[in-house]
Amino acid sequence: MRIALAADNGNWHKARLLAALRAQGVEPVLFSLADVTIETGAGEPLRVPGFDGALPDGVLLRTIAGGTFEATTMRLGVLHALVAAGCVVWNSPVAIERSVDKAATSLLVARAGLPTPETWVVSTREAAAAVATREARPGNPLVLKPLFGSQGEGLALIERPEDLPEEEAVSRVFYLQRYVPRRDGLWRDFRVFVCDGRAVAGMIREGDGWITNVHRGGRPLPWAMPPAAAELAEAAAAAVGVAYSGVDLVEDGVGGYAVLEVNSMPAWSGLQTVCEVDIAASVVRGFLTAVRAQTRPRLVVA
Repeated sequence: MRIALAADNGNWHKARLLAALRAQGVEPVLFSLADVTIETGAGEPLRVPGFDGALPDGVLLRTIAGGTFEATTMRLGVLHALVAAGCVVWNSPVAIERSVDKAATSLLVARAGLPTPETWVVSTREAAAAVATREARPGNPLVLKPLFGSQGEGLALIERPEDLPEEEAVSRVFYLQRYVPRRDGLWRDFRVFVCDGRAVAGMIREGDGWITNVHRGGRPLPWAMPPAAAELAEAAAAAVGVAYSGVDLVEDGVGGYAVLEVNSMPAWSGLQTVCEVDIAASVVRGFLTAVRAQTRPRLVVA
């Protein structure tokens, strides 16, 4: 198998994935999507470094190289072209596009009939102010999230219309979601790692404030994941179409759970400290199974 690994950022995750691939007898080509070129006129126009004019059988993505909107669009286009050529890409560009866009994630989760906090996505401050006037008040806020954001960056609580930023500060998209407090007053939610349709690990995330992301100082704690939480996370991953993901859940206050987000390029260093499952190995096993299924010779019946 010709395998490529894109892991521009984060040496810890890259090392874990490399070790897991090598444990399966696979030596991947490390590359960056920023170095892929398109050259027409002779042979395969998509040129992936390290493959001498051919294409990989599979591409495992940990990160996509950052850049401008145009650069990101081109890199997603490269992934779409790889899929069209028969390459297995984890996660697929469609899944990445759906999960990076929180509005698309919320739409798909809601269409699947899964529990999720009420969400409003509007394009003007006037419309957002109308939502805040109707739905928010002191002690019962809405959460404002950047449409394209991760690791708890850019979050704000909105209790009144005056709390809303100007349109330019949110790139003219206001994503507002109902804040779901815990009855016990703790700042706590849950992360479930789903791989190949199965919830393989989970943790409690507890913070000293309402933002619990480990990147922002939240503490990972062991969690005996209830079947209902595992099943909901698996259903959310299926709704968005991600092969592996970090699904964020919150208790709904009535004994169940609700889906907050589905992440297509999740970090798991914090989760790995509180679970026994080798998460990188789970990702690699699922990915290689998909590649083998795609590249397996097909029998032709005369």
